[in-house]
Amino acid sequence: MKNMNSKLILPLLFLFLAISPAITIAQEEVVNHATETISENTNLVQAIQSLTDVQKYNRAIHIMAMLLLGFGFLMVFVRRYGRSAITATFLLVSVSIPSYIMFVNSGIFGFEGISEIDTLILSEFAAASLLITAGAVLGRLKMWQYILLGILFIPAYMLNEYIMLDNGFGLINAGSFIDVGGSIVIHAFGAIFGIGVAISMTTKEEFKTEIEVDFTSDRFSLLGSMFLWVFWPSFCAALVIPEEVVHTAINVILSLSGATVATYLFTTWLRGKIDAADIANASLAGGVAIGSVCNTASPTEAIIIGIIAGAISTMGFALVQSRLQKGLKIIDTCGVSNLHGIPGIFGGLVALITVVGIDVGAQLTGIVITIVIAIITGTITGKLISFTGNRTVPYIDSEEFGEE
Repeated sequence: MKNMNSKLILPLLFLFLAISPAITIAQEEVVNHATETISENTNLVQAIQSLTDVQKYNRAIHIMAMLLLGFGFLMVFVRRYGRSAITATFLLVSVSIPSYIMFVNSGIFGFEGISEIDTLILSEFAAASLLITAGAVLGRLKMWQYILLGILFIPAYMLNEYIMLDNGFGLINAGSFIDVGGSIVIHAFGAIFGIGVAISMTTKEEFKTEIEVDFTSDRFSLLGSMFLWVFWPSFCAALVIPEEVVHTAINVILSLSGATVATYLFTTWLRGKIDAADIANASLAGGVAIGSVCNTASPTEAIIIGIIAGAISTMGFALVQSRLQKGLKIIDTCGVSNLHGIPGIFGGLVALITVVGIDVGAQLTGIVITIVIAIITGTITGKLISFTGNRTVPYIDSEEFGEE
């Protein structure tokens, strides 16, 4: 037996030496195939990511159209302040976007490691919120004071955003606060911040000065509203996952449609005739209110949210604004509290009903924190700007643009 085993060892050794190169080659082929597969999968993932980024870029350009054309023309309703309104819009956007990006790159307010395109979109959201704030004091700032407003606004906005969306200071767990389209973080914050600025800055002369409008300024304002209406689906869908983009866009369109019809019905009911300012503003309240749940609401819920938001906003313009201004001794030039403030809070609260498994405590805490931060930082900002002086006459281009 031993001799037989000894005789087998030498043939087996030769056999092993003969086939070992083939085994090695096979192993190398398996490894190479696996490497190629991994490489192909990696390239596929990268290609999909690049395509997604390009789609986000397209929506980012839509948002830029909203910022410059939509907000810009919406705010030219003041008859003799059109050139200033457009110029202020240019400046506010040009200050806020670079400021936001620089803060993100510094890492002060979290959001580390996010992509360039996501950073751009988030900076546009910040710019939108700033333009909402500026609407509250439109016509009552010197042009360079709009720049100062933007510089002071961005850190306050990012502080709130950090707390709401990125677990800042451990107050709200990341992902537990539902606000995909920014009903609270963008709209309500901007409006309440603006009211805070107005509280600190409104003078007796401004309070007594009539805000003049005419047919031409109303037409341009309605044009701006239409720009915002058209591109609002891209605003809400800018950062949702690809498979939710279409559903989100449909929900936003339905909500805007509901708000527009409700605005017409309520403006004619409350005022007796159609009011151009109501149509230009309250018809957009559906886009504000649907923001928090734009990717999760059903189409039926979306249109109901829009109808309620349009009704609330129109009643705000027709019934509440004058009383609010008299009570607080302020002027809210564009009525941002009625378009962005109340509908924004309404949108944040709607999530409590429509989102399954929502963290009720986190949602309510987030809304309260946003209101508190906005009013405090807005009031402080207004006080700081007021130290730099006031316009001689509000709502007139000629103070800085020369004769009309």
